[in-house]
Amino acid sequence: MTYQALARKYRPQHFSEVVGQVNAVKPIMAALDQGRLHHAFLFTGTRGVGKTTIARLLAKAINCESGMSSEPCGNCVPCMGVEEGRFIDLIEIDAASRTRVDDTREILENVQYAPTQGRCKVYLIDEVHMLSTHSFNALLKTLEEPPEHVKFLLATTDPEKLPATILSRCLQFNLRAIDIEEIQENLKSILRQEVIDYEESSLRRLSQVARGSMRDGLSLLDQAIAFGDGKVTDEAVRQMLGMIDSHYLREIVKALSQNNIPGLVTAVQDIKSRALDYNAVLDDLLLMLHDIVLYHVAIEALQARGGDVDSISELADVISAQDAQYYYQIGLYGKRDQPLAPDPSSGFEMTLLRMVAFYPGKYQGDSKMAVSSDPNESGGKNSHSKNSTTLTTKKSARGSKSNTLTSSKIDGKAALPGNPLSDDQLISDPEVWASLVNKSDLKGITRELAMNLAPLEYKGQVLTVNIAAAMKDLHNQERQGVIEETIGSALGDSLKLNIIQETRETVRMETPAASNARHAAEEKAHAHEVLLGDPTVKQVMARFEATVVPDSVKSGKQRS
Repeated sequence: MTYQALARKYRPQHFSEVVGQVNAVKPIMAALDQGRLHHAFLFTGTRGVGKTTIARLLAKAINCESGMSSEPCGNCVPCMGVEEGRFIDLIEIDAASRTRVDDTREILENVQYAPTQGRCKVYLIDEVHMLSTHSFNALLKTLEEPPEHVKFLLATTDPEKLPATILSRCLQFNLRAIDIEEIQENLKSILRQEVIDYEESSLRRLSQVARGSMRDGLSLLDQAIAFGDGKVTDEAVRQMLGMIDSHYLREIVKALSQNNIPGLVTAVQDIKSRALDYNAVLDDLLLMLHDIVLYHVAIEALQARGGDVDSISELADVISAQDAQYYYQIGLYGKRDQPLAPDPSSGFEMTLLRMVAFYPGKYQGDSKMAVSSDPNESGGKNSHSKNSTTLTTKKSARGSKSNTLTSSKIDGKAALPGNPLSDDQLISDPEVWASLVNKSDLKGITRELAMNLAPLEYKGQVLTVNIAAAMKDLHNQERQGVIEETIGSALGDSLKLNIIQETRETVRMETPAASNARHAAEEKAHAHEVLLGDPTVKQVMARFEATVVPDSVKSGKQRS
């Protein structure tokens, strides 16, 4: 017997077998059971999600000899005819090959005649958006008021090209892309029925490559069975799809965590020698980074979807969730720029170099990229965020106030291990805490939280700070941990924060945000004073009887 492709062999024959399209199947089944069936349906969605399948099931349910219902018998002449593609009252039309208005008129001329075998004549027009404008115009009247024995089922992958007059005459169902988990479960069920051995990870990979299309997933499964000599293994699927072995991906991730640029270049050369698709490799790297973030924030979800938790846990030990997110974002930019690169190899290599070279604050104050050939030099996990912060003195516009730590305040030892700040230094002068926060690598909401913390007491490596009630929603344990790690690194010692909410009895200390606002106000006032004292400004004001609007003055560097 001639072999039948899995996509055809396992095409759903009942509404209950349709995967992932409850939003369309449920109302259609209810309409069939209640006898409230519309005369025109429009099914939209990407390829392979079930548009034609649902349309054929609807044609079968309408014409079943046991009566119109959501569960056709499957044994009568109309049901078997629809399944085998030989039911005379189901007229399937490929609009892509019959776009002319003459073709449409020829079809419409036969609409008036009663069905031959079934209860209704069903016109299934696939890729209906390919019809010409004149064809749509010819179809309008019949589509609006067809004979009682006629149903129109339209399917398209591009509903935007359909005229509004067509859309308004149809019940429209948007079929969504099918979830990876749903495709995977369906592939697993089919392999069990076919009695074929498989590996769970290989089905996951096929489901991802299918990109929401069940038909694509089944076609890839057919190919994988042939490629794997009757078995579906992860190694065979990787080779078939031109994917990189996970070992190489793990080495790339470890090299990123260690700033090991020579290691990254070597990994690119290994990929080049295997003649792999760089876009596919980058996709796999992004998926691995996604799994790392998932491990940090929701390990249960990673376990539920069958991820390799053991190998991901090793990578999560050297890559934080923040770093993985940063690498992921750079990888997305790399995918966008890959078609513009001189060649795929250099484009992929540049993406990896960006991940290391442009880490926020990584190479501040150095005009040359610092390259580490020794993985141990970088210190492993979160090595970027643990770099010592250099605290320098920066004069304000007036020259009398400092917005950063001075050597007199910390005796030049704040960044040295074993020399934490004393209680007097950190509590008595708000500038010290403000300088630590301002010079840190904290970002986003975490930085906003630190900017609104006021120090109260510092004893035994525990810093007690208060926060205004209006700012308390910024606080959570994860952000507190990031602040402790970052500021502790700058101090050269461990730091623990004790955050309390401000009350009326609390002695209000100046926060870094308030300190910055005060400095900005002082600089603006000084700029206004300097402006009023300028001879040229005085001359203009005297000549034109002008005044200086205070809010229009901004501090800045004075031109010589």
